[in-house]
Amino acid sequence: MSFFDKLRTQKLLSFTLILFTLAIGIVIGTLVNTGAKAAKDNTAAPGATPLVIPNPVQLQNSFATIAKQVEPSVVNISTTYLPKAPAPGRNRRRAVPQPQPDQGDEEDQPDQGQGDQGNQGNMEDFFQRFFSNPFGGNMPQMQHQTNALGSGVVVDKAGYILTNHHVVDKADRIQVKFVGENTEYDAKVIGVDAATDLAVIHVEGKRNLVPARIGNSDAVQVGDWAMAIGSPFGFQATVTLGIISAKEREVDPGQQFQHFLQTDAAINPGNSGGPLLNINGEVIGINTAIASRSGGYQGIGFALPMNEAVKVYNDIIKNGKVVRGSIGIKFARADDPKGEALLKANGASEGVFVLEVPDGGPADKAGLKVEDIIVSVNGKPIHNGEELVERVTSTPIGNTLTIGVLRDRKKMDFQVVVADLAKVFPDQFGNGKEESAGPAESAQALFGIGIENLTDARRENMGIKQHGVLVGSVEPSSFAEDIGMRKGDVIVEINRQPMHSTDDVKKIQQTLKPGDAVAFRILRQSGRTEWTPAFLAGTLPNHP
Repeated sequence: MSFFDKLRTQKLLSFTLILFTLAIGIVIGTLVNTGAKAAKDNTAAPGATPLVIPNPVQLQNSFATIAKQVEPSVVNISTTYLPKAPAPGRNRRRAVPQPQPDQGDEEDQPDQGQGDQGNQGNMEDFFQRFFSNPFGGNMPQMQHQTNALGSGVVVDKAGYILTNHHVVDKADRIQVKFVGENTEYDAKVIGVDAATDLAVIHVEGKRNLVPARIGNSDAVQVGDWAMAIGSPFGFQATVTLGIISAKEREVDPGQQFQHFLQTDAAINPGNSGGPLLNINGEVIGINTAIASRSGGYQGIGFALPMNEAVKVYNDIIKNGKVVRGSIGIKFARADDPKGEALLKANGASEGVFVLEVPDGGPADKAGLKVEDIIVSVNGKPIHNGEELVERVTSTPIGNTLTIGVLRDRKKMDFQVVVADLAKVFPDQFGNGKEESAGPAESAQALFGIGIENLTDARRENMGIKQHGVLVGSVEPSSFAEDIGMRKGDVIVEINRQPMHSTDDVKKIQQTLKPGDAVAFRILRQSGRTEWTPAFLAGTLPNHP
């Protein structure tokens, strides 16, 4: 092969190699470009990097630790109210008295803005008139079981729980649920104190309870951390956090025993009765009320200080109720401009100006009068009504106090025997539990009802011309409930025997035994003053 032939061959090979290389490059470029276009077309956020969830790491958080420690002690409380006919002829709301007695008045929920009492009464009459019998005529009232929710805190491993009075008030059944459990345990009321809106209940059937640690609410300062745990709107074990916004708050001036801790920890309906905690996980208050225009959280909640709650709890577990002393007066409050003016006009710079002395009370019997100015108790000065309340309520019932007064600018002493506040002012301070048990006599042995006598005046007020006995209560799952008897019915006859009094009911009960047939002739309210006769009957169970 000549030199030129070799040269041509090398050039051909080189050209072929270059063409081959270019072809491969074109193919590779095409594939890469196609892949890039495909990726670009399928990606919603070009250039975005997927997020990666890190491994769980326990944070250092004292609030989480507190919540875990206290949650086993916080309970959800559900209450059941069985259908009841309204008691005829009674105003079911208590009017707020003016002026204040020596202990003040009480309402179940002072934070909710009671509004005008007269208008409220009119609205109740409206609903009773237009909704108790929506079809008119003599059709019986349609009633339904209702339920409510609240919270509570275990304070004793034996099963005793603190909650609000308004959470369990008049409930026919109380059930308690613990965090992490589906079981509902029955509970019963040990005692209530309407003046502080507290109640003690006992849960049955639950073991290994964990009581919360009790704190000293006197140590609380404005600005301290505060944590609330409860069941707002039924959401169990809800934890909210805030600070103590204020101390010694009076939501209602008439509530002598309710001086609240104010907090901005979220408190909503259902939180009532749950604990307010400090940074150490100690209970410093019982969540009781909210200030709200909407009915929900608006940054202002109130808890009864634990020191006061402890006093109430200790009295209830010992006596079943709280007994406070009273001397039987109504007085002008220190923060009332009228009260200050009354003192000055009568030659005193401090003390307690007496506005009323109810007839028959301790002060009346001792000789105190309206316009007296109380300036001392047992020789120790009294500067204002709060001091008087504290001194009198802490005095055992039946003890005598030397009350020093200014009368016509002259100093005088009177010996006053301290009486039970609930008896001196039953309308304001009589607990619901005692009030309901008072007038109704028991007929539960066979029938399962509480009964009350009807005076002529009461029958006239109710619009009843016949004699009879009022049914004040009906026990759940009793014989009376089984045959359809309701609270508010009037028993006219039992087995054709007329019933004029509770004694007549008791006498006929003594002649009956399990297995006997019993027929009741009753009157049932079908309007405000309209009553419809009806018959109820059944056979007394063998196991009443």
